[in-house]
Amino acid sequence: MTGADWVKGAALTGFAVFLLVVGAALGPLVLSDDTAAAPVMSDTEIGFTQDMVAHHNQALSMTQRLDRAADPTVRALAQQLADTQRLELGMMLGWLRMARVVTTNPQPMAWMHGDTGPKQSAHPGHAHGGAATSTVADVPAPTTMPGMATREELDALSAARGTDAEILFLRLMQRHHYGGIQMAQAAERQLSSGIVKQAARDMLDTQSRESGLLGLLLDQRTAATS
Repeated sequence: MTGADWVKGAALTGFAVFLLVVGAALGPLVLSDDTAAAPVMSDTEIGFTQDMVAHHNQALSMTQRLDRAADPTVRALAQQLADTQRLELGMMLGWLRMARVVTTNPQPMAWMHGDTGPKQSAHPGHAHGGAATSTVADVPAPTTMPGMATREELDALSAARGTDAEILFLRLMQRHHYGGIQMAQAAERQLSSGIVKQAARDMLDTQSRESGLLGLLLDQRTAATS
């Protein structure tokens, strides 16, 4: 073998080793394309979050419809509620973006009506569309959401003034919170762990305290008008 042939053979051998090394390094990346990624959120987490987004949006709408000339105490509580709901709303919208699902649920409350204990079924391709209904019921059907105000009630709140506005706002928001508490309790029961379960617990605690304040202010006003 001549010197030139030896050099050529060594070069080819080195190139082959280089290809093996590169192939070994890229192997996991190539294989990962064929491996299903773990879902960011379970079905229950997605359903709860989507429905709670709709629930929070209506709460914000109610605070915006409250008479600006209402009692400062009621206005201050409404602002506090709005601040809390906006913070939680932004958090939940972020989760849904990470999970690559839309914000509205085509089957509102379906996740809640499977409430038979802790479970974590997962479908990463959960693509939703549609709008939640707003019918109030003591025991919601799969297409209803607890605590939501009707369009007529929202219009009445927009038109109400003075003490009437305060009483209507407090009643609607208290009922709205009771519905949110019911949803948070169901999510907390069904989920075994995770950030959505913790958020449900936090909402349960916050909205329970706020419901107490709403009830106190409502009692004061109904007593004064009776």
